[in-house]
Amino acid sequence: MNIIIAGCGKVGFALAQQLNDENHNITLIDTSADRLQPALSAMDIQGIVGNATSFLTMQEAGIESADLFIAVTSDDEINLLSCLIAKKSSNCQTIARVRNPEYFKEIAYLKQCMGIAMVMNPEFAAAKEIAHLIQVPDAMEIDTFAKGRIDLLKVAISENSPLHNMKVIEFSRRFGKNILICILEHDHKVTIPNGETVLQAGDTISVILPKEKISAFHQATKLSSIREIKDVIIVGGGTISYYLAKLLLESGIHVKIVEKNRGRCDFLSIALPKATIIHADATDHDVMLEEGLANTDAFVALTNIDEENVFLSLFANKVSSKCKKITKMNRLTLNEIIEDLPVGSIISPKNITAEYILQYARSHDNSLGSNVEALYRLMDNRVEALEFHVETKSAVTDIPLMELQLKNELLICCIVRSNQIITPSGRDTIQVGDTVVVVTTHKGLRDISDILKNPAR
Repeated sequence: MNIIIAGCGKVGFALAQQLNDENHNITLIDTSADRLQPALSAMDIQGIVGNATSFLTMQEAGIESADLFIAVTSDDEINLLSCLIAKKSSNCQTIARVRNPEYFKEIAYLKQCMGIAMVMNPEFAAAKEIAHLIQVPDAMEIDTFAKGRIDLLKVAISENSPLHNMKVIEFSRRFGKNILICILEHDHKVTIPNGETVLQAGDTISVILPKEKISAFHQATKLSSIREIKDVIIVGGGTISYYLAKLLLESGIHVKIVEKNRGRCDFLSIALPKATIIHADATDHDVMLEEGLANTDAFVALTNIDEENVFLSLFANKVSSKCKKITKMNRLTLNEIIEDLPVGSIISPKNITAEYILQYARSHDNSLGSNVEALYRLMDNRVEALEFHVETKSAVTDIPLMELQLKNELLICCIVRSNQIITPSGRDTIQVGDTVVVVTTHKGLRDISDILKNPAR
């Protein structure tokens, strides 16, 4: 596809990189040549210095032949206006990043009025993901499929867990066929496990299961000692914190926000009357101890400085190793440095945004008959989990799975048929109308037929 991206900040750069890796033709627009230059040096893409609200700039970028226009500048108004210009100038689909909570309340109207295909709010998406993690204390990462009916949980195996030294085939026998281990990370190596794979303490696994089975699964596996979360301390009073606090307060969780900007504290006190707002510097350890860090159930570091978030989470772990920790990171180049540090779950708003837009791009690019309904990049982008909706007959339908020549390092995790959730065996088949969840180390699957070693085209 021909894709134009307006805005070469963190999100724009990440999107250009990932879409370029999937062999799309990318053109980046930004008002700053200095911001464009690193992207143009790193990738084989085009760059235009200009304002995306200028019709002449859009023409120069090739808007008339574009298939998709994505506006992710730092200004919501520019994003909305440039999408309107793109829509009026061509038949392309448009995606806008909108961060202002006031605009976000009117998303349905804006989409209908301006013909925008997707509106993304990275801060709200990140807040929802963090809230989900807090609801499932043992999970390091949670990805949702089948309209919320199925979850893929990333969890760590502790030494006292019954999973230690257990074969995957024994896991299936003990915990039921509707709970399946899809991914294993052992000594930093990621694999799709088979029945003979032995689980070890220190491994991380991704398990797919119906949402209603999560509580029973955690009680049976004793994956960690983290208790039910009733109190949360959030450091940083930005937009993510605002959205997160609202979600947590609605679910009955007590929220305390520590923010060093007095003006922001005043705003949060009015906007979140049920939350406790503390005007203080969270890097002052005495302050954090006075505010109950040692006894909190969960700690979320959401400042705008990655290093500060890491150090805050490390201090939280030192004070209370049993509290759940969630750390926001913008520069994922630091991941290799901190991956063995006890900073808990890592949240990256730009990567969440990129996942949603990549999912849309693959679905829009596919004309074969199976839409990509969900797409997640897992294990530091080494694994993809995809949800396909099978709309037409193909080379994979109505044939027992054991007879299909599937790609190596690929697992069909789940089939949803009407109201039935099926953990597939070799005798099961994929049928038209099914929703199918696939986990694989192969990148770029666009259609359900791509699960085959030699997909028909």
